[in-house]
Amino acid sequence: MATTTARNAVLATFAVSGLAFSTWAARIPAIRAQLDLTPGELGRTLLFGALGSVVSLPLAGRVITAVGAARAVMIGVVVVVLGLLGLGLAVDVLASAPTTAAAIFVIAVGISLWDVSMNHEGAAVEQQLGRTVMPIFHAFFSGGTVVGALAAAGIVRAGVPVLAHLAVVAALVLVVGLWIPRGFLPRRLETGEEGDVAERPGSAWREPRTLAIGLVVLVAALTEGTANDWIALAVTEGHDQPEEIGVLAFATFLAAMTAGRLLGVRLLDRYGRVVVLRVLFALAAVGSLLVVLGTTATAFVGVVLWGVGASLGFPTGMSAAADDPRRAASRLSVVSTIGYLAFIVGPPLLGVLGDHVGVLRSLLLVGLLAVPAVLAVPAVRERGAARG
Repeated sequence: MATTTARNAVLATFAVSGLAFSTWAARIPAIRAQLDLTPGELGRTLLFGALGSVVSLPLAGRVITAVGAARAVMIGVVVVVLGLLGLGLAVDVLASAPTTAAAIFVIAVGISLWDVSMNHEGAAVEQQLGRTVMPIFHAFFSGGTVVGALAAAGIVRAGVPVLAHLAVVAALVLVVGLWIPRGFLPRRLETGEEGDVAERPGSAWREPRTLAIGLVVLVAALTEGTANDWIALAVTEGHDQPEEIGVLAFATFLAAMTAGRLLGVRLLDRYGRVVVLRVLFALAAVGSLLVVLGTTATAFVGVVLWGVGASLGFPTGMSAAADDPRRAASRLSVVSTIGYLAFIVGPPLLGVLGDHVGVLRSLLLVGLLAVPAVLAVPAVRERGAARG
């Protein structure tokens, strides 16, 4: 009963996190317009979000070890709420780019702590259930982002100011986000022991298996993030299609990835992580090639393959990093830090390549990165009873 309650709490936590993230991200165009930022100025402002993640992610493991996953999520929720309110004030009241950057930094700090903590709890629930559920948790995050984005679209169309929008969402996130973690597992089940576990701070950075899992997650995140950032533009410019076709390609990718996460759990339990991830990374590579080298019709087939191929790498890496509950917090912190480098480095890297070879051909990087990922995949192999 406690495990079922915890599973439902984790599902809700992932969904609310996705809602919080997509809400502020959906107002980026309004932020740029109201502050009259150039593309370069906007990029530098958003870079503070990357900086916030870099600061928070390595510390998340220590926070979880000190206070437990539930309280760590609550701390993250409070920080995110403060950041959302600060962002609304910075844009609508102060009209200040530096204050906006500071608010985005605070949001990223909270989101990153929240992210590692809920993945830690999700891995503990997965081990208690004895079957793979982490991809479903991540699918709920995707669902939360979709709900937040659709709601934001209607709110923007209605002309609601940024501050009012973010304040309402912040209130919802605060109430729900502080209530849900009460259903998490007791700490003794999170750590696999009756007492608290004394971890060696930073020692996970010296573990070859943990670093190899980080490489798998890095490539998986870049495979997913590249599609999120560039598929619509690649189809629009590279295949000379109208904007709505590019948006349709992006929506197709998201649908394929979500379906892969919901349906892939049975494949992971039946065939194991290594076999499934090797096949999926190969699918993502083939899909990217079809998008780049094929016609518009075959590009859509490629988008589906790419979405399915990108679906399980990140959540499976999180599960693998947490196979040993006693070391889960520090290892998740390391793997998350490495993985999130893809979201920091990926967009500018693809932009530089796009300037030289075009946006469409720059996507060939996905196929190239599949090679080291496939070589590193054995690191995520199940240990002992982790598979159930």
